[in-house]
Amino acid sequence: MKVCEIFHSIQGEGEFLGYPTIFIRLTGCNLRCRYCDTQYALYEGEDIDVDEIMKRIESFKSRYVCVTGGEPLLQEETFNLIETLLKHERGYMVLLETNGSIGLKKVIDTFDEYGERFTISMDIKTPSSGMEDKMLFDNISLLRTHDQLKFVVGDENDYFYSKQVISRYKPKCKIVIQPVWGTDYRKIADLMIEDGIDARLSLQIHKIIWGEDRGH
Repeated sequence: MKVCEIFHSIQGEGEFLGYPTIFIRLTGCNLRCRYCDTQYALYEGEDIDVDEIMKRIESFKSRYVCVTGGEPLLQEETFNLIETLLKHERGYMVLLETNGSIGLKKVIDTFDEYGERFTISMDIKTPSSGMEDKMLFDNISLLRTHDQLKFVVGDENDYFYSKQVISRYKPKCKIVIQPVWGTDYRKIADLMIEDGIDARLSLQIHKIIWGEDRGH
């Protein structure tokens, strides 16, 4: 499979915020979000098999693994990678980050037996991304209570759009509102407080700590 990078850092977003985490970033994405902060993952990478990936992460002590991209579900071998991680004797907790444009039924059916050891973080792209019309909203009903639905918001319009999606589809999973890096976080926080929205505000703490350095 084509891998952009493998590194060990702090999870900076969402439900697993703050945990030391092994990141396996796969190459390639079918979307072109305007605010994308990992454009290098669109093309950069090397072909590595799953056995080699496992060798590369064995020195890292974390039990949390994030399979991200790009869009990991574009590569068929991603299923083999996730299965290998879940069956490993270390008992990895696996987080799959996906962009909301690819059906999730197969991946949930395949790994549902692992319960909370396998978590999906799915985006719903908001208008400022330019990709909102690529979303498969039927995925929302498939997400389980321990999964998370993430809205990356660049402005108030994105926030109100997110509220409309939440109201319409009534997700049973956890909900994350994440302001685009460098935008008005306080405004989004004030709106969330005013609304009493049942969602978590998530800032990218890896960028707060290390800036935009690659590999964090």
